Amino acid sequence: MRILLIGATGMIGRRVADEARRRGHEVTGVTRSGGEGTATAEAHDADAVAALAKGHDAVVMAVSPPRDGSEPEGPLLAAGRGVIEGTRRAGVRRLVVVGGAGSLEAAPGLRHVDEPGFPEMYKAESLAQAALLDVVRAEAGGLDWTYISPAQVIEPGERTGVYRLGGDQLLRDAEGDSRISAEDYAAALVDELENGDAIGRRITVAY
Repeated sequence: MRILLIGATGMIGRRVADEARRRGHEVTGVTRSGGEGTATAEAHDADAVAALAKGHDAVVMAVSPPRDGSEPEGPLLAAGRGVIEGTRRAGVRRLVVVGGAGSLEAAPGLRHVDEPGFPEMYKAESLAQAALLDVVRAEAGGLDWTYISPAQVIEPGERTGVYRLGGDQLLRDAEGDSRISAEDYAAALVDELENGDAIGRRITVAY
């Protein structure tokens, strides 16, 4: 499979690239700077995305909201729309989006981001990712899309290849924790690219 990976040098992006290449897939990495052997493009530039995506089998968007103190929602949604439209123009049907956990349901009718005690420093980013999910659901018609939310905590760790999949609810283990290593998240994402079990919906990955 030929995969265009937008955001290839972030914590999750580089692990997705490593996982896909380990399995024999061809990965074209894309970043804003074009460093570390990647192509150069802005995710919000649909024409640039289309030119790079042409001839690929799938596009993966692993773009994080800005973390420089600026308002994150506008840039993230612009990136999402650019990737959706660029993927469509390139004639590529498969799109997988690296999402956030804040929009997951922590209790009936209550999103994780709206829970009392949710860390204020992550709230704007989480709300931006929730808005991106809304954009994907509303505007990615005609594409075989999947939005993959991580657990509440995702960080570098061990690749075990063992994980649980869920839908719109936050997954917790027997101790009440919700976590996944970035390595196992990447394994789950590439599994979904290969099997296509969650087309047209959001899933979540956790232990």
